[in-house]
Amino acid sequence: MTAPLLAGQVALVTGAATGLGRRFATTLAAVGATVALAGRRAEALELTAQEIDAAGGTAVVTPLDVRDAAAIEACLDGLAGSVGLPTILLNNAGIPDAKRAHRMPLELVDAVLETNLRGPWLLATGVASRLIAAGRPGRIVNISSMSAYHYEGEGAALYSVTKAAISRMTEVLAVEWAAKGINVNAIAPGAFASEMMTGMLARMGDITQGFPRQRLGDPAQLDSTLLYLVSPDSDYITGTIIKVDDGQYHR
Repeated sequence: MTAPLLAGQVALVTGAATGLGRRFATTLAAVGATVALAGRRAEALELTAQEIDAAGGTAVVTPLDVRDAAAIEACLDGLAGSVGLPTILLNNAGIPDAKRAHRMPLELVDAVLETNLRGPWLLATGVASRLIAAGRPGRIVNISSMSAYHYEGEGAALYSVTKAAISRMTEVLAVEWAAKGINVNAIAPGAFASEMMTGMLARMGDITQGFPRQRLGDPAQLDSTLLYLVSPDSDYITGTIIKVDDGQYHR
Protein backbone atom coordinates (compact mmCIF):
# COMPACT_ATOMS: atom_id res chain seq x y z
CA MET A 1 0.00 0.00 0.00
CA THR A 2 1.38 3.41 -0.99
CA ALA A 3 1.94 5.84 1.88
CA PRO A 4 0.01 9.12 1.76
CA LEU A 5 1.80 11.93 -0.06
CA LEU A 6 2.76 13.86 3.09
CA ALA A 7 2.98 11.02 5.61
CA GLY A 8 5.37 11.86 8.44
CA GLN A 9 5.36 15.59 7.75
CA VAL A 10 4.13 18.40 9.96
CA ALA A 11 2.45 21.34 8.21
CA LEU A 12 1.87 24.66 9.96
CA VAL A 13 -1.03 26.62 8.46
CA THR A 14 -1.71 30.17 9.64
CA GLY A 15 -5.14 31.71 9.41
CA ALA A 16 -6.51 28.18 9.49
CA ALA A 17 -9.77 28.92 11.28
CA THR A 18 -11.85 29.93 8.27
CA GLY A 19 -11.82 30.63 4.56
CA LEU A 20 -8.91 29.62 2.36
CA GLY A 21 -6.79 28.71 5.37
CA ARG A 22 -9.31 26.16 6.53
CA ARG A 23 -9.41 24.64 3.06
CA PHE A 24 -5.61 24.51 2.86
CA ALA A 25 -5.43 22.78 6.24
CA THR A 26 -8.01 20.12 5.40
CA THR A 27 -6.35 19.50 2.03
CA LEU A 28 -2.93 18.90 3.60
CA ALA A 29 -4.40 16.66 6.30
CA ALA A 30 -6.20 14.58 3.68
CA VAL A 31 -2.85 13.57 2.16
CA GLY A 32 -1.24 12.53 5.42
CA ALA A 33 0.29 15.63 7.00
CA THR A 34 -0.11 16.33 10.69
CA VAL A 35 -1.53 19.83 10.46
CA ALA A 36 -0.92 22.52 13.08
CA LEU A 37 -3.84 24.94 12.89
CA ALA A 38 -2.73 28.45 13.83
CA GLY A 39 -4.89 31.51 14.25
CA ARG A 40 -6.54 33.89 16.69
CA ARG A 41 -10.00 32.29 16.86
CA ALA A 42 -9.58 29.25 19.06
CA GLU A 43 -13.19 28.07 18.79
CA ALA A 44 -13.14 28.13 14.98
CA LEU A 45 -9.76 26.36 14.99
CA GLU A 46 -11.25 23.60 17.14
CA LEU A 47 -14.06 23.16 14.63
CA THR A 48 -11.52 22.78 11.82
CA ALA A 49 -9.59 20.25 13.91
CA GLN A 50 -12.78 18.28 14.51
CA GLU A 51 -13.51 18.24 10.78
CA ILE A 52 -10.02 16.92 10.06
CA ASP A 53 -10.22 14.30 12.80
CA ALA A 54 -13.62 13.12 11.57
CA ALA A 55 -12.16 12.63 8.10
CA GLY A 56 -9.37 10.45 9.48
CA GLY A 57 -6.65 13.10 9.54
CA THR A 58 -4.52 14.50 12.34
CA ALA A 59 -4.64 18.13 13.51
CA VAL A 60 -3.47 20.09 16.52
CA VAL A 61 -4.65 23.57 17.49
CA THR A 62 -2.04 26.22 18.21
CA PRO A 63 -3.59 29.63 18.94
CA LEU A 64 -1.35 32.30 17.41
CA ASP A 65 -1.44 36.00 16.65
CA VAL A 66 1.17 36.44 13.91
CA ARG A 67 1.71 40.04 15.05
CA ASP A 68 3.33 38.69 18.24
CA ALA A 69 6.98 37.79 17.57
CA ALA A 70 7.42 36.04 20.92
CA ALA A 71 4.28 33.97 20.29
CA ILE A 72 5.67 32.85 16.92
CA GLU A 73 8.84 31.58 18.57
CA ALA A 74 6.86 29.85 21.31
CA CYS A 75 4.59 28.25 18.69
CA LEU A 76 7.49 26.85 16.68
CA ASP A 77 9.31 25.58 19.76
CA GLY A 78 6.10 24.06 21.11
CA LEU A 79 5.37 22.20 17.89
CA ALA A 80 8.93 20.90 17.66
CA GLY A 81 8.57 19.50 21.18
CA SER A 82 5.15 17.93 20.63
CA VAL A 83 4.21 16.84 17.09
CA GLY A 84 7.55 17.65 15.47
CA LEU A 85 9.37 20.39 13.58
CA PRO A 86 7.21 21.77 10.76
CA THR A 87 8.62 20.79 7.38
CA ILE A 88 5.82 22.65 5.59
CA LEU A 89 4.76 26.22 6.32
CA LEU A 90 1.71 27.76 4.71
CA ASN A 91 1.81 31.52 5.31
CA ASN A 92 -1.86 32.27 4.82
CA ALA A 93 -2.88 34.69 7.59
CA GLY A 94 -3.80 38.13 6.34
CA ILE A 95 -6.20 41.02 6.83
CA PRO A 96 -7.63 43.65 4.46
CA ASP A 97 -7.42 47.41 4.89
CA ALA A 98 -10.70 48.46 3.19
CA LYS A 99 -9.90 52.17 3.50
CA ARG A 100 -8.45 54.82 1.23
CA ALA A 101 -4.71 55.19 1.78
CA HIS A 102 -4.94 58.80 2.95
CA ARG A 103 -7.64 57.92 5.50
CA MET A 104 -5.99 54.96 7.17
CA PRO A 105 -5.28 55.44 10.89
CA LEU A 106 -1.82 54.45 12.06
CA GLU A 107 -3.25 51.55 14.05
CA LEU A 108 -4.65 50.01 10.87
CA VAL A 109 -1.42 50.63 8.96
CA ASP A 110 0.52 48.79 11.65
CA ALA A 111 -2.00 45.94 11.83
CA VAL A 112 -1.91 45.32 8.07
CA LEU A 113 1.88 45.51 7.83
CA GLU A 114 2.46 43.31 10.86
CA THR A 115 -0.14 40.69 9.93
CA ASN A 116 0.45 40.51 6.19
CA LEU A 117 4.23 40.97 6.01
CA ARG A 118 6.13 41.02 9.29
CA GLY A 119 4.40 37.92 10.63
CA PRO A 120 4.96 35.84 7.47
CA TRP A 121 8.60 36.97 7.40
CA LEU A 122 9.16 35.91 11.02
CA LEU A 123 7.39 32.60 10.47
CA ALA A 124 9.37 31.83 7.31
CA THR A 125 12.71 32.70 8.89
CA GLY A 126 11.78 30.92 12.11
CA VAL A 127 10.87 27.69 10.34
CA ALA A 128 13.86 27.89 7.99
CA SER A 129 16.38 28.51 10.76
CA ARG A 130 15.17 25.42 12.59
CA LEU A 131 15.19 23.28 9.44
CA ILE A 132 18.72 24.44 8.60
CA ALA A 133 19.94 23.69 12.12
CA ALA A 134 18.41 20.20 11.86
CA GLY A 135 19.81 19.63 8.37
CA ARG A 136 16.34 18.99 6.96
CA PRO A 137 14.64 20.16 3.75
CA GLY A 138 11.28 21.92 3.75
CA ARG A 139 8.60 23.70 1.78
CA ILE A 140 7.30 27.18 2.41
CA VAL A 141 4.22 28.34 0.51
CA ASN A 142 3.26 31.99 0.90
CA ILE A 143 -0.17 33.29 -0.05
CA SER A 144 0.21 36.40 -2.18
CA SER A 145 -2.66 37.85 -4.23
CA MET A 146 -3.43 39.06 -7.71
CA SER A 147 -3.77 42.47 -6.06
CA ALA A 148 0.04 42.46 -5.93
CA TYR A 149 -0.04 42.89 -9.71
CA HIS A 150 -3.36 44.63 -10.42
CA TYR A 151 -5.05 47.48 -8.53
CA GLU A 152 -7.98 49.64 -9.54
CA GLY A 153 -8.27 51.93 -6.53
CA GLU A 154 -10.87 49.86 -4.70
CA GLY A 155 -9.61 50.75 -1.21
CA ALA A 156 -6.99 48.06 -0.73
CA ALA A 157 -3.77 49.95 -1.44
CA LEU A 158 -1.78 48.83 1.58
CA TYR A 159 -3.04 45.25 1.27
CA SER A 160 -1.76 45.30 -2.33
CA VAL A 161 1.61 46.63 -1.19
CA THR A 162 1.98 43.87 1.40
CA LYS A 163 1.08 41.18 -1.13
CA ALA A 164 3.61 42.56 -3.61
CA ALA A 165 6.15 42.34 -0.80
CA ILE A 166 5.13 38.72 -0.12
CA SER A 167 5.80 37.88 -3.76
CA ARG A 168 9.25 39.47 -3.60
CA MET A 169 9.93 37.84 -0.23
CA THR A 170 9.19 34.50 -1.86
CA GLU A 171 11.75 35.13 -4.59
CA VAL A 172 14.60 36.31 -2.39
CA LEU A 173 14.20 33.70 0.35
CA ALA A 174 14.10 30.98 -2.30
CA VAL A 175 17.51 32.10 -3.52
CA GLU A 176 18.89 32.39 0.00
CA TRP A 177 17.77 28.91 1.07
CA ALA A 178 18.02 26.91 -2.15
CA ALA A 179 21.32 25.33 -1.10
CA LYS A 180 19.67 24.23 2.15
CA GLY A 181 16.93 22.26 0.41
CA ILE A 182 14.15 24.66 1.40
CA ASN A 183 11.82 25.53 -1.46
CA VAL A 184 9.91 28.80 -1.16
CA ASN A 185 7.01 29.45 -3.51
CA ALA A 186 3.77 31.41 -3.50
CA ILE A 187 0.23 31.23 -4.75
CA ALA A 188 -1.42 34.44 -5.94
CA PRO A 189 -5.18 33.79 -5.92
CA GLY A 190 -7.61 35.97 -7.76
CA ALA A 191 -11.14 36.48 -6.44
CA PHE A 192 -12.15 33.35 -4.51
CA ALA A 193 -15.11 32.79 -2.25
CA SER A 194 -13.87 33.50 1.28
CA GLU A 195 -14.65 35.47 4.41
CA MET A 196 -12.50 38.36 3.18
CA MET A 197 -14.18 38.32 -0.23
CA THR A 198 -17.61 38.45 1.41
CA GLY A 199 -16.63 41.72 3.04
CA MET A 200 -15.33 43.09 -0.26
CA LEU A 201 -18.54 42.18 -2.07
CA ALA A 202 -20.56 43.91 0.63
CA ARG A 203 -18.59 47.11 -0.02
CA MET A 204 -18.35 46.96 -3.79
CA GLY A 205 -21.25 44.89 -5.06
CA ASP A 206 -20.99 42.02 -7.54
CA ILE A 207 -17.50 42.40 -8.99
CA THR A 208 -17.80 39.16 -10.97
CA GLN A 209 -19.66 40.91 -13.79
CA GLY A 210 -16.36 42.47 -14.82
CA PHE A 211 -14.60 39.10 -15.05
CA PRO A 212 -14.36 37.19 -18.34
CA ARG A 213 -16.13 34.17 -16.85
CA GLN A 214 -18.24 36.15 -14.38
CA ARG A 215 -17.56 33.88 -11.41
CA LEU A 216 -15.64 33.60 -8.18
CA GLY A 217 -13.20 30.78 -7.62
CA ASP A 218 -14.06 27.84 -5.41
CA PRO A 219 -11.35 27.30 -2.75
CA ALA A 220 -11.18 23.65 -3.86
CA GLN A 221 -9.73 24.91 -7.15
CA LEU A 222 -6.54 25.83 -5.27
CA ASP A 223 -5.97 22.27 -4.01
CA SER A 224 -3.95 21.05 -6.99
CA THR A 225 -1.61 24.04 -6.93
CA LEU A 226 -0.98 23.71 -3.21
CA LEU A 227 -0.36 19.97 -3.40
CA TYR A 228 2.02 20.42 -6.32
CA LEU A 229 4.10 22.94 -4.39
CA VAL A 230 4.46 20.69 -1.33
CA SER A 231 4.99 17.44 -3.23
CA PRO A 232 8.20 15.88 -4.57
CA ASP A 233 6.96 16.70 -8.09
CA SER A 234 7.93 20.37 -7.56
CA ASP A 235 11.42 19.67 -6.26
CA TYR A 236 12.97 21.88 -8.99
CA ILE A 237 10.50 24.73 -8.44
CA THR A 238 11.49 27.49 -6.03
CA GLY A 239 11.07 31.25 -6.05
CA THR A 240 7.94 30.97 -8.21
CA ILE A 241 4.60 32.73 -7.77
CA ILE A 242 1.74 30.82 -9.38
CA LYS A 243 -1.19 33.04 -10.38
CA VAL A 244 -4.54 31.27 -10.03
CA ASP A 245 -7.23 33.72 -11.11
CA ASP A 246 -9.32 32.35 -14.01
CA GLY A 247 -8.07 35.20 -16.21
CA GLN A 248 -9.86 37.73 -13.99
CA TYR A 249 -7.10 40.34 -13.98
CA HIS A 250 -4.89 42.03 -16.56
CA ARG A 251 -1.34 40.85 -17.12
